[in-house]
Amino acid sequence: MRCLTSVARVGGVATCAVVGLLTVVGLQPVLAIDVKLSVEEAKKALEDGRAPMEKANTPEDVKKVLQQASMVTRVGADPEKDSCGASAILRTKRYRLEAFGRQEAAESKKRKTDVRMPDEFIKKVVDMPNMEIEVQLCGDDEYFAEGALIELQQGSKRIKPIDIGKSERGRKNEGSGATYRSRFTALFAYETFDPAAASVFVVNLQDGKEARIAADLSKIK
Repeated sequence: MRCLTSVARVGGVATCAVVGLLTVVGLQPVLAIDVKLSVEEAKKALEDGRAPMEKANTPEDVKKVLQQASMVTRVGADPEKDSCGASAILRTKRYRLEAFGRQEAAESKKRKTDVRMPDEFIKKVVDMPNMEIEVQLCGDDEYFAEGALIELQQGSKRIKPIDIGKSERGRKNEGSGATYRSRFTALFAYETFDPAAASVFVVNLQDGKEARIAADLSKIK
């Protein structure tokens, strides 16, 4: 590497080397949803999910582990702070693998022997072509989310889901705001969206109302 300016030396090390290192670091790609995972990476994700659950020895500990796990891939409002804010959990490949890791730990404790997912099951998750999202939002009656439509917006691009699940019947909202909370799921094909782009999930309800959930996918694994 050639220095573009004169070289100063600190402790015998050329400062241009530091500048070069910073340049290389600056060019590293940002984190983004893992669309392609090797089997080794998948097993590491299982371990990442299994480890904290193995250390959870009380119901309160287990609850904390599960709450933390749901926050890692959640976009939109934090339900702990805004019980009626629109939000979504992105069930990426890594999310699913870590969830299965937690299940491994729970089953291992129950059976008092190590329980591990078979390799063919792991490969099935690695090869999944779609990302499932679970949307949670609030409305004024039990069936407000019936027939909801959703799309993913990335700049001028409008991406439709390949499937939308039936919304659940609204449950009474214990916090402030609208009376009922409901959830539904949708599937988006990985090949249709940029897994590193800033995005917005736009939900349109049958009564004409709209909910927008901002999602920086570059921060989701």
